[in-house]
Amino acid sequence: MNTLDPATKRVLVVEDDASIGNMCQRVLVREGFEADIAVNAALAQNMIDKTQYDVCLIDIRTPQMSGVELYQWLQEKHPQTANRVIFTTGSLIDDKTKAYIRQSGRPFLPKPFTPDELTGIIERSLRQRSR
Repeated sequence: MNTLDPATKRVLVVEDDASIGNMCQRVLVREGFEADIAVNAALAQNMIDKTQYDVCLIDIRTPQMSGVELYQWLQEKHPQTANRVIFTTGSLIDDKTKAYIRQSGRPFLPKPFTPDELTGIIERSLRQRSR
């Protein structure tokens, strides 16, 4: 049984693929989360400056600024939010990016993923934070 109250949890999905972003939003809202979509990292920065997010699901490859660059910005400007990042990508990632994700200690959700995998990783991340 889910011990979290998802209605009080807000998730930011940084995803430039509209079909994936919309799917994430539908799944998360259905599960009781509040879910916002940013189609690029620059927009995500503006949203993060204005809103407190419990989890940020960030695509590694986004236009204008990569997910890694967004994460680095978060570490500098919003360190608490940086601790709430889950990386995702559907692209083959190079060894340097793989090493960076490992070194960051942040969870990683490879695409394609199922609705259950999406909600599962978000719930695990929230549970870890609440300990």
